[in-house]
Order: sequence, then structure tokens, then C-alpha cells
Amino acid sequence: MNCEDEPRQVKTNHEIGAELSAISADELRQRIALLEQEIGRIRSEIDRKEAGRKAADSLFGPKV
Repeated sequence: MNCEDEPRQVKTNHEIGAELSAISADELRQRIALLEQEIGRIRSEIDRKEAGRKAADSLFGPKV
């Protein structure tokens, strides 16, 4: 099997500011989907950390 017979692997990482002109529209859409998933993952982690912080503040925060 030569490299022409092998399916082309899509690059799964994206460098901010990278040149986009040589990338197909389909691959750009795939990158957007991956970045949107990553944004969701980051937002979930922020929510988790903020919930932990609120719990700690309610337990150890100053008594009014």
C-alpha cells in the first residue's frame, strides 16, 4: 500500500495564528468542531472549580 491509498489523517491540533489558506474547508470545519468541544470542556472545568470555591467559602468563609 502506498501513501496515496492510505486515508489522509486530519491534524487534530490547532495552533492559534497558524496559516489557514492551505487547509480545506472540511478540515477547517473539523477544527472548529474540535475547538468548540475544547471550549465546552474548559467551561465545565471552570464551573467545577467555581462550585468548589463556593462550597469552601460557605464552609470556611467569614461568619456574618
